[in-house]
Amino acid sequence: MKPALSFRYAPKPENWQQFPHGDYIQSEIERKLTPWLSRIFGYHLLKLGSLSGLTDTSACCIKHQVCVAPNSDYAGVIADIDELPFFEHSVDACLLSHCLEYYSDPHHILREAHRTLIPGGYIIISGFNPLSACGLARLLPFSRQKLPWSGRFFTPARVKDWLHLLGFEVLEDERFIFSSLARGKRLSRFDAWQRFCKQYLKPTGSVYLIVARKRVTPLTPIKPKWHARPQFNPAVKAGLRSSIKHSSVEAKK
Repeated sequence: MKPALSFRYAPKPENWQQFPHGDYIQSEIERKLTPWLSRIFGYHLLKLGSLSGLTDTSACCIKHQVCVAPNSDYAGVIADIDELPFFEHSVDACLLSHCLEYYSDPHHILREAHRTLIPGGYIIISGFNPLSACGLARLLPFSRQKLPWSGRFFTPARVKDWLHLLGFEVLEDERFIFSSLARGKRLSRFDAWQRFCKQYLKPTGSVYLIVARKRVTPLTPIKPKWHARPQFNPAVKAGLRSSIKHSSVEAKK
């Protein structure tokens, strides 16, 4: 297994149209997101990365939604998503749409999201599944120089391991879009194949959606056991002291 940390440069997508069938990918992710967004309540929603900022989250009850990206016209806060300029435990939910594949340290991004989330806060992650037709398309010549295959694809199982390590509880892991997403192919031609994969080969979906919740175990304070100590030692009478001294001398003899 390759390490998560990598300093290889990969172009970061600025909009969905840079992906083959990007509009279709966006609409499918939004469709899968809608049932979960209606369950999330709070005051602040962070959308990390340019693609997260372009994702429709109007179904969420959280009104204050901020996009954080290093360079984007849609960003409300210009910052690196692996160094978030927010206080600890100050955000109710985080959305990461295809962020982990195109940054050098995806695990650090998750740590920053965990730091800013309140206990019980939600994190929603979407990405490309390497164990799919889209992942196999990376083996084609010159495909790794193009989006989306220029990024590093991480398996959903590995992402869930990172989340468990940070203390998240995974609530949902769904795979969808059973296609190689190659440019120039009409997805409607493979409706029968997608229905078959959805029923029998569901883990091979090209796109995954993971929903997790931050769990914090409260510490139970242990009450100290206080022992009452007498302030003064009991006084020993002179006759008793002398008898104790005499018995100790006899014992020595």
